[in-house]
Amino acid sequence: MVIAVPNEFGYVLLAASATFFVNSYHSILTSKARKASGIKYPTAYASAEVAEKDPKAFQFNCAQRAHANFTENLTPFLGELFIAGLRYPQLAASLGGVWAVARVFYAAGYTGAKGPAGRFGASVVSSLIDFVLKGTAAYAAVKFVLEQ
Repeated sequence: MVIAVPNEFGYVLLAASATFFVNSYHSILTSKARKASGIKYPTAYASAEVAEKDPKAFQFNCAQRAHANFTENLTPFLGELFIAGLRYPQLAASLGGVWAVARVFYAAGYTGAKGPAGRFGASVVSSLIDFVLKGTAAYAAVKFVLEQ
């Protein structure tokens, strides 16, 4: 099987590249919160007892968890983006770009005044996009298999 990369695949690569900057944004949020909280490396999270008493430690935990959630979702997202993009590059790139923006709002919401509740809207958007990209990737893969 020969898979030709569509001319518009550059847009898919652009959407994927946007996630590098989203990751940097998460890193900055987490680093600032770590510094403000005084939690030293290699401690990954403040204990529940400390976070309950110290709003800065709680804020650090929120930033750290938002970043961890982003990295947990990034690998499957990139896989589905690239697979879907082989057959439907403009759709995949558009969804990928919106997903990246939603993840910025997710991080900002999670680390904002509302804490974990602040992530809800962006979480819904990114989850819906993820679901659509998974389906599109699966459909594209089936189409490639059937065309052999």
